[in-house]
Amino acid sequence: MTRELREQDAGCAIAQAAAVVGEWWSLLIVREVTRGRYRFDDLHAELGISRRVLAERLKHLLDHGVLERRPYQQRPTRYEYRLTAAGHALAPLLAGLQDWGERFLLGDGTPTTAPTGTETARLHALPGTPIPHPLLLRAANGDEVDVVAPDARVTVILAGDAFAGGDLGALAEAGVALRGVTTREPGELALRGVTTREPGELAFPVLSDAELTLCAALGLPTFRTGHTLHLKPVVIVADAHRTIRHVLYPVTDATAALKEALRLAAGVTSRFVR
Repeated sequence: MTRELREQDAGCAIAQAAAVVGEWWSLLIVREVTRGRYRFDDLHAELGISRRVLAERLKHLLDHGVLERRPYQQRPTRYEYRLTAAGHALAPLLAGLQDWGERFLLGDGTPTTAPTGTETARLHALPGTPIPHPLLLRAANGDEVDVVAPDARVTVILAGDAFAGGDLGALAEAGVALRGVTTREPGELALRGVTTREPGELAFPVLSDAELTLCAALGLPTFRTGHTLHLKPVVIVADAHRTIRHVLYPVTDATAALKEALRLAAGVTSRFVR
């Protein structure tokens, strides 16, 4: 379990934080709950951790306000583990660790916007996995919007800024729900609206992932400019059940990627109708 803080570290925020989430299993539990694995058996199966150790770490995170229990079944009562506000605030830490690990441990330390083999393999393994429900991001007007459209048969998520200014009319006309996601702050989004063929008409909501919620949940690839993480361009196609069906990565041609997204979305829609 976690070690006791030394007296000289009692006023150090880094030491205090490390005492709560600095231990290996505790941080990986937070990672998995961020990804939508809320139940004890799901966490046990994914992490390969003993049930005793998992129970201890969950209690530790509950005691420190990182997780909270919510009942999902009665007779007998069973609980799932959800992130609190303090837990959600750890998303930038997870994204930063991923960025640091890919750059300095899996790479040569050189910052790059180019895709890496690790990123590509991770994203290509996403189809078949669910997007956590709900996953709310803030729009330019301040509203919180689910990254998966609740009433759509298929949602196409365009992560990164590469699609700004693209011709999305065909996707909009096909009835595909669109979501743009960027790490820019909500106040910047109104200046970067992506339009349809009609000038000034927004093709879809552009959402701010400035707190890196979606990034941490799906392990989206990032690149760093200064102290800011930005999303590399990725296209995700999800069905009405929030299951990821297709991922396009790397994206070297935004126009071609949009055309391919339309084709893939049409396939998901046809399967859904049947």
